[in-house]
This record gives sequence, structure tokens and C-alpha cells, in this order.
Amino acid sequence: MERGNLTVTKFILLGFTTDPVMQLVLFVVFLGVYSVTLLGNNILIKLICNDARLHTPMYFFIGNLSFLDLWYSSVYTPKILVICISEDKSISFAGCVAQSFFSAGLGSSECYLLAAMAYDRYVAIANPLLYAQAMHRRLCVCLVVFSYTGGFLSAIILTSNTFTLDFCSDNFIDDFFCDIPPLVKLACDVRDSYQCVLYFLLAISVIAPTLLILASYLFIIAVILRIHSTQDRLKAFSTCSSHLVSVTLYYGSILYIYSRPSSSYSLVGDKMVSIFYTVLFPVLNPMIYSLRNKDVKEALKKLFRLAQSGA
Repeated sequence: MERGNLTVTKFILLGFTTDPVMQLVLFVVFLGVYSVTLLGNNILIKLICNDARLHTPMYFFIGNLSFLDLWYSSVYTPKILVICISEDKSISFAGCVAQSFFSAGLGSSECYLLAAMAYDRYVAIANPLLYAQAMHRRLCVCLVVFSYTGGFLSAIILTSNTFTLDFCSDNFIDDFFCDIPPLVKLACDVRDSYQCVLYFLLAISVIAPTLLILASYLFIIAVILRIHSTQDRLKAFSTCSSHLVSVTLYYGSILYIYSRPSSSYSLVGDKMVSIFYTVLFPVLNPMIYSLRNKDVKEALKKLFRLAQSGA
């Protein structure tokens, strides 16, 4: 495929370091993190599917979040492991397109899903007696379907526009995956129309869900302030504390990477932040939603007892 003055058939991912010892250390670290990510999210999904106490709207969303995190981590980590131990650090043009597409699709879907979860937490706190009726199964399924659909439609627009840029620089990507900022750095000229597409997608995929989350939490705070008992206030706040932690960590890193103009991209700094939301965040979510949750702890103990009795 012709791109400017260069026929691009593959890209070279520079990764993190050229030091063989450090590469081996990073391989072990990322392999450990990836293993824990797969184990933690699979266990959480299994608990939610098998334990009747977890068949509620909140856990339905958490299960979908874990499902997204499984695939989200798998888009990046296997390739990171390869470039850590292999001399061949290339990725084909088609592979780069696919990685960028699934990265954008899963990332945008997670933004929408976190917004849906914020609305769920508002309903649970504002109308606890009518929660089951308000967050009925059909509504929950529709919110999840919208999250996936909206996320991957955004990915189609972003990917199709990015890979029609003219790549007339070299094909070395100073990153560990085919992310948008380093790809833009390789382009001869970033058109104003492309920058407008980026800002449009940022607005509908990140800013809009952020505003919905902020609005939900403003209403949640208003409800909590009307509660007279301090203990009841703390109990109400604890029901959304895990979600608030997830939102802060995920949206903070995403906005840092993608809300700036291309001229201000800092590949070294962006690479470190990207590690957080691509590799570390998926392993943190099961811990965030499990450690402070009695129902999940009880379901986990039940699973261990069944495993021991079966052994």
C-alpha cells in the first residue's frame, strides 16, 4: 500500500528498551500481570454467572466490564511479550490496522459502559426500593449493546481515517503497540479534517460519557446529602466507591493521552501512561470490584469450598 514516499508493508515497534536483561525482566513482569488479568477477570465472570446472589444489574455490568478487560488486555500484552524476547519487533500493516481498531473499539466501549454503570449507581441510591424495576433486564441489555455498538462504530471511523494518512516518514513506531499518537507522528501532514475527526470522536466517546458520569454523581451527592444518618450516608457512598475509582483511573489516563493536539504529543510520557490503561487497568478492575464487596467475597468462598470438595 502506497503512503506518500514510502510503501508501508509493516511497522517496527521499538518497545521500551534495547537492553536484553531489561527486556527479559519486562517479559516476566508483563507475563505475570497478564496471567493475573486472565485469572482475575475469568473468576469474576464465573462468579457472576454461577452465583444467584450476583444476578443483579450492577453485577451484569461488572461482568461485561471484566469481559471487555479480558479482550482489551489481549489486544496488547501478547504482542508486548513477543517484542520483549524476539529480535523481530515488526508488525504488519494489516496487523497494525487490526490492533488499532480493536484498541479503539474496546476502549470506547469501556467508556460507554462506565457511563451506564454510573447511571445504574444513581438509580440504586436514589430509588433503592424500585431499583429492580427501574433497571430491568431489557434496559441493561440495551445499555450494554449500545456500549459495544457505539464503541466499535467510533473505532471504524477512527481507524479508517488514520490509515488513509500519508506515512512518508520512517516506519519505526516509538511505542509498544499501534497507538494513534505515534502513528500521527509518522504522517507527512496531519490534515485539519483529521484533527476534527479526532476531536469529534473524543467528544462522543470520552467527553460525553464523562459528562454523563459527572451528572450522575452530582445527583448521587445530592441524594446522599439528604440522608440524615451518617452510617446510611457512608453505606450509600460505598455502593459507588468502586465505580468511582475505576472511572478516575481510566478516564484520567485516556484524557491525558487523547485530549491534546498532535503537536504536544510526548511519546516517552505517553508510553508510560499507556501502560497503565492498556495493561495495568484490566488487572486492577477485578480487585477494585471484589475486595470491598461482601457478595463477591462470599461467592468466592463458596467457589473455593466447591473446588475443595470436588478435589
